[in-house]
Amino acid sequence: MLDLLNIARTEAAGGDLEGLLSGLYAPTDVRPTGFPNAVIWRGGNFNASGGNASGGNAAGGNAAGEVKPVAHALTDAYAMLGTIMAADVLGLPFYMVPMWAQYRHDRDLEPLSWFGNMPCTSIKWSTAGDAYVNDGKGGRVVVKGKSGNAPLRTQAGVYCNVRPYGCITVVRCMPCLPYSQDKKKFGVDAKTGIVHSEMNTPGIQMAYAARRFLQMVNETGKLGRVAFKPTQAQEDGINAGLLSWLLQGTKFKVGRKYAVDGYVEHRENVDKIIALLPKDFKAGMENWTGQIEQHISDTNFGLLIWDLIEKRDCIVLATDLDGDRLTDLLADVSDPLRRFGQIVLDYVHGKETGTKKDMNQLWTEMGYTTGNGRDMTSVMYRMSGPPIHEQTLGSADAMLLRLLDGDESMGGTKQPYDPRIHFVLIRDAYLDANPGNAKVRAFLDDALAKFDAIYSPKRPGFLEGYAQLKKSIRAWGE
Repeated sequence: MLDLLNIARTEAAGGDLEGLLSGLYAPTDVRPTGFPNAVIWRGGNFNASGGNASGGNAAGGNAAGEVKPVAHALTDAYAMLGTIMAADVLGLPFYMVPMWAQYRHDRDLEPLSWFGNMPCTSIKWSTAGDAYVNDGKGGRVVVKGKSGNAPLRTQAGVYCNVRPYGCITVVRCMPCLPYSQDKKKFGVDAKTGIVHSEMNTPGIQMAYAARRFLQMVNETGKLGRVAFKPTQAQEDGINAGLLSWLLQGTKFKVGRKYAVDGYVEHRENVDKIIALLPKDFKAGMENWTGQIEQHISDTNFGLLIWDLIEKRDCIVLATDLDGDRLTDLLADVSDPLRRFGQIVLDYVHGKETGTKKDMNQLWTEMGYTTGNGRDMTSVMYRMSGPPIHEQTLGSADAMLLRLLDGDESMGGTKQPYDPRIHFVLIRDAYLDANPGNAKVRAFLDDALAKFDAIYSPKRPGFLEGYAQLKKSIRAWGE
């Protein structure tokens, strides 16, 4: 059993967390490309998977071919503690990259490059977006890079992330951010008050994201929706032009079209981007088929609610900012829909029969699969290398403080932390890294079933739950 509380206290107190964790995990000779001095640890049962003692074959698998390891980013609060706990319970071979707020701040964000260039499928947690850290001079400052998401994506060569939720999947191009990523180019004119920022929409990434979107529509047969705003945003005019060029010579049918063809309007600039792409970028696309609808980004908010209600399978392509808003909408909308349904049920049944039905139960019976958004997973695709699985823990820091204060439930008014998402995300990542591996799938499915048995109907405390999981789940290779 690991002393999880000691790890949490060490982080909270700004203690020697690196020293503590380096005592738990072994060094490895695996290094991200271009960073020979990166700090990378390994853990779990490499011997059972056929790996060698150093774990030096992350990208290529292992001798027995049983399971390829996954890399974890050790970020902050429960994103760190929950990862350490779940990895210990499961015992699958893994790599750990230290990336908590103080650590990445002290090293000028270089750990983001370590993690972003790991040669294996990886898991990244988003936390501590506005954390304060020690500045090394006795003061406190906001952590460099905030949550680290934007610089990580740049370092890792991420061009999009894919977020499936119920019947709707959002392909969100990255970075494609309509705000500055360079502080030196950001400012406010003191005379006019005009805010200047550097627009950041890398065309190459957008081309890759648009191609992945079209590939997914072709492979799944789902409706494809495009959420750009070429009428008002110059960058989206270029994006629409790239999509128009990609559609040329394919068998896609385009229903609703933008009034102006982006490739016609911006051909000179779009061709500059096309010239930078691999010569075989469109190879095989001549046989791709599907239905594509082009919408102004704003209208997709309403459209997706209709898609959700009608259970219409669709895939949406959006730039980073609008894609973020769309996934936020999906995460938030199911609860109010169920609440409204309950109001209708109470009114109709209460008035006619005096009985009461539960909308949450009815929601499942009617075939809806969306929860409350906290179960929405995300996969970031890189220009080269396996993808990065990503998840956000919005309240992880506040909940960890409750554990440290000795009352997770706040006098019975709150529930203890639910680490299920750690097991879900780890399952997704290992299945992605080990396609067709029935043994790994069966092990992870069994572990999740045992987790659910322990955590229902009443959720145990975090440390109590860890002890029960260790007792119930037989770790990989034991």
